[in-house]
Amino acid sequence: MGNYDALLVVSFGGPEKPDDVMPFLENVVRGRGIPRERLLEVEAHYQRFGGASPINQQCRDLIAAVEPTVDLPVYWGNRNWHPYLEDTLRQMASDGVRRAAAFVTSAYSSYSACRQYIDDIALARAAVEGAPEVVKLRHYFDHPGFVAAMADHTREALDRLPAGLRDSARLVFTAHSIPASMAATAGPGGGAYEAQLRRAAALITAEVSGGGDREWDLVWQSRSGAPHIPWLEPDVCDHLPEVDAPAVALVPIGFVSDHMEVVYDLDVEAAETARKIGLPLVRASTAGTHPRFVSMVGELLAEPEPVACAATCCPAPPRRRG
Repeated sequence: MGNYDALLVVSFGGPEKPDDVMPFLENVVRGRGIPRERLLEVEAHYQRFGGASPINQQCRDLIAAVEPTVDLPVYWGNRNWHPYLEDTLRQMASDGVRRAAAFVTSAYSSYSACRQYIDDIALARAAVEGAPEVVKLRHYFDHPGFVAAMADHTREALDRLPAGLRDSARLVFTAHSIPASMAATAGPGGGAYEAQLRRAAALITAEVSGGGDREWDLVWQSRSGAPHIPWLEPDVCDHLPEVDAPAVALVPIGFVSDHMEVVYDLDVEAAETARKIGLPLVRASTAGTHPRFVSMVGELLAEPEPVACAATCCPAPPRRRG
């Protein structure tokens, strides 16, 4: 496939036991000046689920599904937890890999969703003698495979509602909030993160409704910044009481697998908000190992090699010391 001799799956990473949680969180927020109290609050979310995030196992499941569909060895490296990118690239170099395609488990443009992955791959390569060249595959927010997977999962969620509510339920798409300043500089011309999410939501809605009209919203979740710094709004829990519909299907299009942000912020906090106001609510699955999402990876590999982003695209936000 293409001129690659390996596929590298690059993901965020997550803790897999209670003792992993705080070291993992410290890796994630290093240099961002996040207060210790906030880390302790998020640590409690993980410990509520046994100190393990679902994301690493979901990466293993995705790799197991992809391997039979691509004629390449598949490797896996994370930004924030084992297996770290540097360790994986060292193994790839030892195995004789010279040129790899990187499939990143993030479909959109922004510093945290794209540029940071590119930078972390570059840092890992610089630390490994003889590291392979790594080409990041393109954003896939509008790829038919991603759209089909999320449309299927949305229909499955709607089917869990009482029959009389399915057609009138409002689709509420969610994605990780980011600072407004980061959103403004996302992509070559700015604003790409929100624009791409809106495009994905529109495509998924059209497929779910068979091309008919259906109302939908795009809202945000998982804000973690200082209160005085503007982030994208509204938050999903603030939005739910304002929904003028008899039921809601939450569709987490900002994630391709379940993170703790999905299972806690949606399945716990948003679900509790909906319960308190008497709003029937269901949550669609993330893309995960849906067959069309799995086949999409091979289709991306077969495409012409993507043009590399300019170094000025999705610039890093200023960091507080701490």
